[in-house]
Amino acid sequence: MTSTTSTPSPYRWQRFTTAQRLVRFVAYLGTVAVLVWAVRDLDIYWPWVWDAPVQIRDLFVRMSPPKLTGLVPIGQALIETVHIATLATVLSLLLALPTAYLAAQNTTPHPALLWLARLIVVSTRSVNTIIWALLFVAIFGPGVVAGILAIAFRSIGFVGKLMAEAIEEIDKRQVEAIEATGAGRGKVVLYGIVPQVLPAFFAVAILRWDINIRESTVLGLVGAGGIGLILQGAIDLFDWQTVATVLIAILGVVVLGEFVSAALRRRVL
Repeated sequence: MTSTTSTPSPYRWQRFTTAQRLVRFVAYLGTVAVLVWAVRDLDIYWPWVWDAPVQIRDLFVRMSPPKLTGLVPIGQALIETVHIATLATVLSLLLALPTAYLAAQNTTPHPALLWLARLIVVSTRSVNTIIWALLFVAIFGPGVVAGILAIAFRSIGFVGKLMAEAIEEIDKRQVEAIEATGAGRGKVVLYGIVPQVLPAFFAVAILRWDINIRESTVLGLVGAGGIGLILQGAIDLFDWQTVATVLIAILGVVVLGEFVSAALRRRVL
């Protein structure tokens, strides 16, 4: 009976080749170099950074206890904030849906309209809400109109992009079957496209409303209405107890909006 002994393989398994390891090392080294360069290039006053824990503790001391007077105007401002977010969401949906239809490759009637719609989606999404608010405050003056338009314009790109992607992913067979019956373009959209993108529409609308609730709370800092006006006034007067009350109220509205949006998702989707 002969015994066979296995000879060790001359090959050793490696996850990456030598060239791949070298590339990864260079990438890591480059990332660290960029981070070090960014930190050194920025004019950071480090003593203030190290002193931040002391300042935070002192701020919390000045904020406590939260002031319970003036709750009525705070509540009215919170209701105004929710109204701003809701109206802005509705307006953005009305403007974003035609834009999404033109921005989808399978529904746009002309390449020029495709690129125009995509330019609208990119441009509205790339500008921050505060920047839009500053622009509209300069045009319409301080108030809720500027806040509504700022959030609406910011939301057009978000909703338009997601809805355009949903339109591009529809089942073409359902659309072709309706077209084969001789239906016009309107009926093709109504019965072939809308039913397929309706779940995505509700999901995007609820998500955007939830986001707009959060964004509308800070618009008052630039004069665009909402609870931010009271917050900015309290900060300017160094009334930190009122600041604490406003922050707690904002947190409550955001949490409530989260629960409402979750309930809507369970019912609709």
